[in-house]
Amino acid sequence: MINKLTIIGVGLIGGSLARALRKGGHVREVMGYGRNLAHLQEAVGLGVIDYAAVTLKEAAREADLVVVAVPVGSIPEIFSELTPGLEDGTIVTDVGSVKVPVIKAAQAALGARFPFFVPGHPIAGTERSGVGASDADLFRRRRVILTPEPETDTAAAARVRTMWQATGAEVVTMTAEQHDHVLAASSHLPHMLAYALVEMVVRMDDHRAIFDNAAGGFRDFTRIASSDPVMWRDICLANREVLVPLLRQYRNDLGTLIKAVEEGNGEVLLELFARAKRARDTLLTNDK
Repeated sequence: MINKLTIIGVGLIGGSLARALRKGGHVREVMGYGRNLAHLQEAVGLGVIDYAAVTLKEAAREADLVVVAVPVGSIPEIFSELTPGLEDGTIVTDVGSVKVPVIKAAQAALGARFPFFVPGHPIAGTERSGVGASDADLFRRRRVILTPEPETDTAAAARVRTMWQATGAEVVTMTAEQHDHVLAASSHLPHMLAYALVEMVVRMDDHRAIFDNAAGGFRDFTRIASSDPVMWRDICLANREVLVPLLRQYRNDLGTLIKAVEEGNGEVLLELFARAKRARDTLLTNDK
């Protein structure tokens, strides 16, 4: 049981976590903090949080566990402001989609408290954002990745693991470097491609007709381009050392596809399509 949970950034992920823990009876009190008072008032009105803190020092007071659920670009500033208010034994975790830069920021800001920081990332979400979109079942049967460092306190890591398991999530562990490479290919790159495709189409003279007649393929592929632009800007910049080589690889592979279409080489196209289909059908076994 968590006596007091503090959520820094009560949006889709932070709000859904609070809802899930409340639903299961795993938390007694939830404190929320954010820069937008209207959003915090909405969170209180929805019953997602009990109280809204005015300062980070107030938010951290007597907290058992603090979850930082803000865009990756804002995390270093939050860590710096949060640290003076932390009490002995308070556990801090995050939900950032990039782990290496977040861990470096935590090491710099938390100092001697760093062992009580447990880096985490729930692989869950929708294209919607804000506390109004939060859902108690968002993490059920989803994966949460923890990337503890060698100095991470084992009891702190175990408590964060238990928290996520209480939401119905499957919790796995990997290194921060492995996480950032895996997520760059499976999440960050697809988001960039979706944004780029929508931006390309909307510049066309007949873009209105294209959108009016968009079928399932276009809608499915570009759905994630409705995600929060600030969040994805921060993610792409934070993970650019891994993401840029993948973008270049994709560009090269796209060149091969262009060449096959230009030359009318159906054999190359069929081989590529068939290989991709086999891979997706085999590897995405729990696709919904």
